[in-house]
Amino acid sequence: MSDLVLNRHNPFLSRPTKGEESTDLTADEAVEHFIRESLSENTRKAYRSDLAHFSGWGGELPATADLVARYLADHADMLASSSLARRIATLSKVHEANGWPNPCRSEVVRATMRGIKRVKGTAQDQARPLLREDLFILLDALGDDVRGKRDRALLLIGWAGGFRSSELVGLDLADIEEVREGLVLHLRRSKTDQTGTGRKIGIPLGRTRHCPVAALSAWLDALRVNDGPIFRPVDRHDNVQPDRLRSDAVSTILRERLARAGINSEGYSGHSLRAGLATSAIKAGVPTYKVRAQTGHASDLMLSRYVRDAGLFDGNAAGALL
Repeated sequence: MSDLVLNRHNPFLSRPTKGEESTDLTADEAVEHFIRESLSENTRKAYRSDLAHFSGWGGELPATADLVARYLADHADMLASSSLARRIATLSKVHEANGWPNPCRSEVVRATMRGIKRVKGTAQDQARPLLREDLFILLDALGDDVRGKRDRALLLIGWAGGFRSSELVGLDLADIEEVREGLVLHLRRSKTDQTGTGRKIGIPLGRTRHCPVAALSAWLDALRVNDGPIFRPVDRHDNVQPDRLRSDAVSTILRERLARAGINSEGYSGHSLRAGLATSAIKAGVPTYKVRAQTGHASDLMLSRYVRDAGLFDGNAAGALL
């Protein structure tokens, strides 16, 4: 796969050249610049990673429908359906950006993907929700050292805000606004907000011993900085590092803390915080429009799986008989 494909003819994937933003651009360069900026850097990184994976397998661009279908079939047992779908979306975007015929719209690719989903199912792609009761057990097992303070704040803010992992670790100190009711966190950009319109998430003062506002305050006291990322790595000597925590670290931290609390961590990931808030709130009778206001889900349809999970034992037919 050549640099011509990845960069010059692919503004969706290319990195800005040094000083590009401060120099006068030609009309063509300006178009390329704005096309590139239509996507977040995280999305462009994902595209580059997907294309590298496709190329490493032996894929070539432009690709044929048969080639893409074989790629899907070869990875059906190794990758989750959601990961395969993302790679299809990436290949589709690259072909359209270059003006090539799009093989991902072909029936052979669509049928292959439908067959994979039918055989494998989609349940494996759904993170197990971290329900309120298990969250409290996990939090009770945390220590009061620097790492414990960070993890308590990370998990409570992630859960209370219904954040995606990338949104959670993307928060900066400048995004915090203190109000009488608690905190307002300014989410500058998210998976479904590529234009950077932003969204405000309210984090209320807690009524229990596990207050997310108090947990974040304790972590910020330990952090002792005034700008930059809120959540950062902590080394084994309890020294806070200046870097931003990686989004995949949220899954690692959650699973480690669950295991230490004596809870089986299988099926949990960083998305379990978001799923846990949605499921727990629905179980508690919170209206779905209120849940969506917190999580940013576009519609009740997007919340439907959480509604189903929350109601599995409500008026359960077997429960009335056994």
